[in-house]
Amino acid sequence: MDALIFPILAENAEAMAHYMRDQFSFCGVKKPQRAQLEYPYLQASLTLPIPALIHEIFRNYHQTEREYHYYAIDLAQKNIQRFSRAELIELLPLLAEKSWWDSTDAWRKVYSTWGLAHPAELEQIFGWFYQHENYCYRRVAIILQLGFKEQTDTALLTRAILADLTTDEFFIQKAIGWALRDYSKVAPDWVKDFMQQHSLSKLALREGSKYI
Repeated sequence: MDALIFPILAENAEAMAHYMRDQFSFCGVKKPQRAQLEYPYLQASLTLPIPALIHEIFRNYHQTEREYHYYAIDLAQKNIQRFSRAELIELLPLLAEKSWWDSTDAWRKVYSTWGLAHPAELEQIFGWFYQHENYCYRRVAIILQLGFKEQTDTALLTRAILADLTTDEFFIQKAIGWALRDYSKVAPDWVKDFMQQHSLSKLALREGSKYI
């Protein structure tokens, strides 16, 4: 697969980097165009042997520009049905590299998709993130079950939230509220009771009670 698939669009790159607080360099390719450029490569990736695919994910994630980090995660998501637990473990270190909310949440989707398809493995997946020293991993533990609806394991959700209930980190508190808000769509009474029983931050309460 080609090493570089995104053109440099300087007129967009500066603004995109500024939006991300200048933490990352950008090619300047916006999401709709990025999706078009990625499409043939994502399709071709479905026929790559797994070792070659993992190599491509790491190679792209180690590029400088942020678009390649997104592309690497998209490669993982596109091939998620082909992965075993071993590949998910192999990819785990990437969550700590070049990490911020955007990459963390994109990686979350990869692990959530696999966990929803393999419910017997969900608790083990959760354990990779739960109480991790890196708060980005703990954010994944909190929002791991987004979209699980009635299949949500409330015991795991409770453990994840309580472990970071008083953590003074915006993205953690935002994640708590997001997880509760999402689950309130199918279990509003459970979320109401949870909020009454625990002292949540103002941010988590505001986010979590949006639909109740």
